[in-house]
This record gives sequence, C-alpha cells and structure tokens, in this order.
Amino acid sequence: MGFGGISVGGMVANRKMFGTMLAGVDHLPHTHNLEHNAYSKGLPKWGAHLADELERLVALHDASTIAAVIVEPMAGSTGVLMPPVGYLKRLREITKKHGILLIFDEVITAFGRLGGATAAQVYDVQPDMITFAKGVTSGTVPMGGVIASREIHDAFMVGPPGAIELFHGYTYSAHVLACAAGVATLQLYDDEGLFERAAKMAPVLEQAVHSLKGTRHVIDIRNDGLAGAVELEPRAGAPGARTFDTYLGCWEDGLLVRQAGEIICFAPALIVEESHIARMMETLRAVLGRVA
Repeated sequence: MGFGGISVGGMVANRKMFGTMLAGVDHLPHTHNLEHNAYSKGLPKWGAHLADELERLVALHDASTIAAVIVEPMAGSTGVLMPPVGYLKRLREITKKHGILLIFDEVITAFGRLGGATAAQVYDVQPDMITFAKGVTSGTVPMGGVIASREIHDAFMVGPPGAIELFHGYTYSAHVLACAAGVATLQLYDDEGLFERAAKMAPVLEQAVHSLKGTRHVIDIRNDGLAGAVELEPRAGAPGARTFDTYLGCWEDGLLVRQAGEIICFAPALIVEESHIARMMETLRAVLGRVA
C-alpha cells in the first residue's frame, strides 16, 4: 500500500487515486480468464503462455535494466487467482535465462494456506526472494520478513569492517513481542501438523465450494489449498453492488467472507472442520438466494 508497492502492484483500486507511479515499472498481463478457465479445480490448465510476455518486456527494456519480476504465486486480494499450470515455472526459466531476480509475494500464501510452508514449496518453484507476513504470527502481532537466496545474502555480506550489511530498518524491526509470536506460531504449525492438515482439508473445501455451481448469480468457482472464490455476475450498471450485498448478507448470517470486486473469497483457518466448511457454503447459498 506504500508508493513503491502500489507502483509495482496491479490492483487498480489501489493505483487510480495516485496518478503517475514510480518510473521504470512495467506489468505482465494477468492470467484470469473465464472463457478458458471457469470452474477450475486447482490450477487452471490454460494460460502458461502468458509468462512469455516477459520476453517481450526484456526485448523492450533490455535485461540489464530489469532488477526483478515480482509476482503473487496465488493472488489473494484480487480474488483468489491461481497461476495456470506451468506459468510460474516458465517465469523462473525466463528470469534465470536473463539474470533477473524472481520475487514471490507470499504475504497471503505463507504459511500453510496452500497446504505447505510456502507456495514456492507447493508449486515446486524456487524464487530468489520470498516476502511473508500475516501467517508467520497467525495475525496475532504485525510482523513481516524476507527470505533471500544465499547468493543475495552473500552479496550484502561483503564490505569494509564495521559496515552495516543490510542498511535499512524500521523503528520496530525485530520487535521482541513479534519475534516471540512468530517463533511460537511456527512451532505450533509444526507441533500440530497444520500444514498437513490444510492439505488434507483442501479437497473438502474444493468439493464444497464447487457444489455452488448453478447457484443464482454464480459465474465462476475456483480453489486451491484452503482458499476458494465464488465469482458473481455483476448487477447491470452497478459494479460490485451485488457482491457487497452478498458480503453484508453473509455477515448478518454469521459468516465472514471477503469481497474483491465481483468475487466472494474464502480463506478458512487451518483448523477448520468439515462442518464449518459446510456451514459456510450453506450460508452463501442462502444469501445468494435472497440477493437481487
């Protein structure tokens, strides 16, 4: 949400009020395509070729001017958009070929959301850097961090004696409360096998959310891991209105969902039970039956 983040991000609602962003930023086309991928279970089959657009950008700008490619392996805030099969691997191939860093924004996907510690692990793609937050403390205390490759780490570890290697930080960097919460949370994930549990519950969520196919107003359903989305047909002349009414209806009926444009998003806790998932879908189905 900062100026730099808005510049490299692709969320129109975040960008539109701020005019010209930082220079030297270009964007790849998004992969969301209902014509080819509607009602996908897991990763959609169509769209890996869109990664080849990076080759055009390299030809346009020259690889020597491109520091990194930044991507959410699964885009959460834009409506649970999964990468097509082979898309991330193709990005990795192209960035390796041209000496460009690949950065995964895993603020949503780490830790456990997709049934593993990170999306990089689940999708079997090794980026050069991973940003994380949220799940590292289970949201109990604000904390974020970056995982970097050994090559990047070592590049910062050279310099004159007494130099500060990573010369950036914030007033509350490595705050003891946040660090303690992070250590405790990661230990709990391991002790209770919550990543494995998320992987086990993923098929339950998949079956449940796709049971809404054919429900009034629904035009797409998609899922991966413990994340799902139901996309609604927009109300004529009122973009987002139907989804907002659905969000409010769910709230009134005791279900917290996320609205993202015309999309209702689900991201249940890793300790979710089958009965909870069933209740979520029953509630949404009932609300959609009432919404105009």
